[in-house]
Amino acid sequence: MSEPTTRPEGLTGVLDAIESAVVAARAMPMSSSVLVNRAELLDLVLQARDVLPTQLSQADEVLADADAARSAAQAEADALLDAARQEAARLVESEAVVVAAHERAAQVVADAQETADGLRRDADDYCDRRLADFEIDLGKVLAQVQAGRAKLAGRLTGEQPG
Repeated sequence: MSEPTTRPEGLTGVLDAIESAVVAARAMPMSSSVLVNRAELLDLVLQARDVLPTQLSQADEVLADADAARSAAQAEADALLDAARQEAARLVESEAVVVAAHERAAQVVADAQETADGLRRDADDYCDRRLADFEIDLGKVLAQVQAGRAKLAGRLTGEQPG
C-alpha cells in the first residue's frame, strides 16, 4: 500500500480515501479479511479528526443562521397575518350589510323560537289527550277487574263449607 499523494478535501474526501484503501487492499486467502496499510489508514483517520471539528462548526453556524432566518420570517409572517385579520375585522364590522344581516338573524331566531314554542304546546296538548284516553281505558279495565274480583269473591264465600 502506498501513501496518498494528495491530501483529501473535507470529511467526505477522507472517508472516500478510507473506503478506497479498504477496497484496494489485498485479500487474505480463503477469508473475507484484507491486509491494509496501517500507517495509511491511521493517517486518514487523523485527517478525518482534523477536518471534523471545522465542518461541525460550519454546520452549526449554518443551522444557527437558518434558525435565525426562520424565526425572523415567522415573526414577520405573524405580524402580517395579525394586521390582515385586524383589517378584515374592521372592514366587516363597518359594512351596513353586516348590520342588516345581524338584524335579520335576530328576527329569524325570534321566529324560530315562536314556532318551537307553538310546536311544544301542540305536542303537550296531544300528549295530554292521549293520556286522557288512556286514563279512560284504564278506568274501564279497572272497573272490569273490580267486577271480576267481586264475582270471584262471591263464589269463594258461597263455596266455603260451613
